[in-house]
Amino acid sequence: MKIKKPSLSFWQIFNMNVGFLGIQFSFGLQQTAVNPIFSFLGANHEDLPLLNLAGPVTGLIIQPIIGAISDKTWSPRWGRRKPFFLIGAIIGSLCLFAFPFSPALWFAVGLLWILDVGNNMAMEPYRAFVGDKLPNKQLSFGYQMQSLFVGAGIVLANASIFIFQDWFGGAETVEAGSGIPKWLYYSFFIGAILSVSTILWSVLKTPEIPPSDEEFDEIKRHNALPLSDRIKTPFLEIVAAIKDMPNFMWKLSGVYLFQWYALFVYWQFIAPMFKESMGFNSSEALSQAAKMNTTYNVSTIIFALALVPLALKFGGKKVYVFSLFLTGIAMLSIPYIQDPLLVILPMILFGIGWAAMMGIPYSMVSKIVPQERRGVYMGILNMMIVIPMGIQTVTFGPVVKNLLNNSAVNAILFGGIFFIIAGVLALRLKQPESKDETENLDTQVGGDH
Repeated sequence: MKIKKPSLSFWQIFNMNVGFLGIQFSFGLQQTAVNPIFSFLGANHEDLPLLNLAGPVTGLIIQPIIGAISDKTWSPRWGRRKPFFLIGAIIGSLCLFAFPFSPALWFAVGLLWILDVGNNMAMEPYRAFVGDKLPNKQLSFGYQMQSLFVGAGIVLANASIFIFQDWFGGAETVEAGSGIPKWLYYSFFIGAILSVSTILWSVLKTPEIPPSDEEFDEIKRHNALPLSDRIKTPFLEIVAAIKDMPNFMWKLSGVYLFQWYALFVYWQFIAPMFKESMGFNSSEALSQAAKMNTTYNVSTIIFALALVPLALKFGGKKVYVFSLFLTGIAMLSIPYIQDPLLVILPMILFGIGWAAMMGIPYSMVSKIVPQERRGVYMGILNMMIVIPMGIQTVTFGPVVKNLLNNSAVNAILFGGIFFIIAGVLALRLKQPESKDETENLDTQVGGDH
């Protein structure tokens, strides 16, 4: 017997997503501050992609496994998903506190690996958590609310960087190999606090829906298995889910290949690009990158919920395609703008695209996967994100060195072209059909309709 999910109020959906604020503050620091820290500790441009290998590798391994395990978990006291994103938040918090004390490049890279394990442990069950709680008619709103908190967390992370530089940096100039500036410490300390406190807010404010009788019977059968079989189960679940994966997700993986490759290029090279295109020193380039990342995430906050009625009216696919083209145009224009203030204009376009990318695909996929496999399919969706990132970390170092003249400007232009390609491929997507958004379609696992 399927459990009918009640509609939730605005504030209930708000509270359940507050934990995303802390997770995304951490990711905001990774996007803006970690690569400059690597540079401060002596890393070269061509080293940056490989030094970021932690993100794709841990995402590829951790998210689908945690998703599969959480699908087979239930505790009357702790729930199904909440134990995992709480443990992940604690791991992430400890790493954020330690990160600015990194004495050498190898130490910072090692901490990034552990930090990514924690963030991915928290991220995946959170995606499934929203799908578990909301009826189909509220999925778009729920995931766009997550998108809003994605923007808010990254805004706070980036704003803290340039505010603390202004307050505590003074005339300090930091160049490669000279160590991490003290004003950067405070952003990581705030991230460590938010990582745990915001997750606790959602854990305490939002009860999970108990499994159905069928799901509970399956969980009991799983728990009765020998330990060796329980260890193998998540891997078997992942393989089986990939085998049964809808055509829509296979086509989406092609879009994600170019989209996330380009995003990783942006995060790695936006600060070096400002140093190259505007003549900034390392600290000034980091501050400018933080300001621009703040701008696009403020845009994300503003437009995240506004995209919900647009997606309902025109369809999620059209809004998603349009967002990819906007982001490509933004990246192609940024390197040619010399005025730090005028860069705000393409960053607004980038923020609209980011709002759509972080919400619409999840709501479309969530409608076509079964409840009992939602965790593992959200993990597989993340595999589609981290595999392109892994490819980028391995391939883009030689590309930027040998084909792009070791130029951060050329790297950003390269990413813009990849976004345009992603938009073209997204035109091939056929949206999952939903005859009645109020019906529970969790059992539908078809291909294109």
